[in-house]
Formats: sequence, structure tokens, C-alpha cells
Amino acid sequence: MGERCADFHPCLPILGFMFELEVRRTFSAAHALLLRGEREVPHGHDWQVDLTVAADRLDADELAFDFHHLERTLDEVLQPFRSVNLNATPPFDRVNPSAEAVARHVAQEVARRLPEGVRVQAVRVTEAPGCAARFIPRAVEAPCR
Repeated sequence: MGERCADFHPCLPILGFMFELEVRRTFSAAHALLLRGEREVPHGHDWQVDLTVAADRLDADELAFDFHHLERTLDEVLQPFRSVNLNATPPFDRVNPSAEAVARHVAQEVARRLPEGVRVQAVRVTEAPGCAARFIPRAVEAPCR
């Protein structure tokens, strides 16, 4: 009979593992990008946001994180952008409201609301069918003192 490793029954040659959860939300908003010094004509999209979070462990309930809590967190972050012109809504009143910038903003705002041990793995923002941007945060080690 084979050995047992951690939470697995046959011992598998693995270096590590993590759990990923993904939730999806949509919102409607307009924007007008500034491209090479020229402002586009304002136009709307039904933006789709796919949020992926990761955790290295499960909690006592065998969850990496509660899906409902994750959905509520993403809804909170997206609420200011629903049915508005992004160009007139912070932070996009100062930042070009590209899909890339929206993905970065969502990742940063969600990350601030997550508990220790859960991290943003990626945020994918689709502004039109076939046109998506993905923001993937990189872990940065603090410099040694």
C-alpha cells in the first residue's frame, strides 16, 4: 500500500499546490480613450470582469474562500462603474480608462479587501467580444535590511 502525503492518498510527486477560485461579473459603462493625444468618441460596453483568487490552504470548512463573499467584494469594487462614463469616475477621471487600467484597478481594490492567505491571481476584463486584457499581479519580495 502506498504512503500518504499531506491531504492526498497515493503519494504524488508534487512541488506544491494552490487552490484557485473564479467569479465573473458584468457592468455597463461608457468610456473614451485617449490614443496618441486624440480622444475617442465616447462609446459604451458591457464589460465582463473575471476575477481569479488563489489560496495555498483550505479553511476548516474545506474552502479556499467563500464564493459569495468573493462575489460581494467584486460587486463593491465595480459598483461605482455601473451605468456611468468611466472618464468622469475616479480613478478614471485621471487615468485613461483602458481595459488594462480597469483590470489593474479591480485587482488592487479587491486585494485590499481579501483576508491574509488569499491573493488576487488575475483579473481579466473583456470590453467587447474577442477583446480582453488580463492583469496578473507579481509577488514582490521586500528588500533585506
